[in-house]
Amino acid sequence: MSDLARPTIAEVLATARGPLFSFEFFPPASEEAERTLWQTVRELEALGPDFVSVTYGANGSTRDRTIHATRQISRETTLRTMGHLTCVSQSRDDVRRVVGAYADAGVRHILAVRGDPPGGPTAPWQAHPDGLQNATELVRLIASLGDFCIGVAAFPDVHPEQSDADLDARILVDKANAGASFAITQLFFTADDYFGLVERVRALGCDIPIIPGIMPVTNLRQIERFAELSGAALPERVTARLRAAGDPDSVRAVGIELGTELSAELLAGGAPGLHFFTQNRSRATREIYARLQLTRQR
Repeated sequence: MSDLARPTIAEVLATARGPLFSFEFFPPASEEAERTLWQTVRELEALGPDFVSVTYGANGSTRDRTIHATRQISRETTLRTMGHLTCVSQSRDDVRRVVGAYADAGVRHILAVRGDPPGGPTAPWQAHPDGLQNATELVRLIASLGDFCIGVAAFPDVHPEQSDADLDARILVDKANAGASFAITQLFFTADDYFGLVERVRALGCDIPIIPGIMPVTNLRQIERFAELSGAALPERVTARLRAAGDPDSVRAVGIELGTELSAELLAGGAPGLHFFTQNRSRATREIYARLQLTRQR
């Protein structure tokens, strides 16, 4: 079914009687990677997620792969599909062309994020000479180009650039005022950090739904790398449990336990859903999902 013929993510969030579940993929860079992606898409499609999304890189070839993957998933599956879009290394006209490509593919959902500088999340931000300064401007531009349902990023752990939790909340409110309908958080490991963000945003009078982003842990080096890139705090209690596990299979099992525990705590506290960063693999996500379903039944 075309996204144009069914409720938006914002509408689903507004009417849902239970938490939403959604999955994030990244565009494949080779034929082998594309086969892996499609196997994962089909395995996770069977779970009936509320939506899926495809990430967006800074360089032109990655942009093209993102648009291609988003178009294919939207057209060849039953999945409500959202494409990502960043400001990095793009002019306003570049952004307009990407938005037009999504519209031509029948994709009405866009996750608007500023994106990290080429030097990484802690490098100084430098906008394209004819580009946009931040995600708020990006949201406003997308909203001016058509009837899109726009999502944005949120930071339970402070954004590494400013390290100011109150500023992060104010910026999220600004993005909502510019036209964003919901937010998905960056990687985090402590439920209280998520609930603290929600409380700060609500104190500013903003009711934008904030969906937690969940990264299933399958090995310690991977999660340390992602934490470094995202600026997320990696608590000692998490790393200690993973290191104590010993062999790779045990580390993976502990990672699934940690992901399930965090997810269950978030849902029990009222989170509107969970968005899983799959890394184009389905097994860990499916295991956490199955455990949560069992927990909810109990």
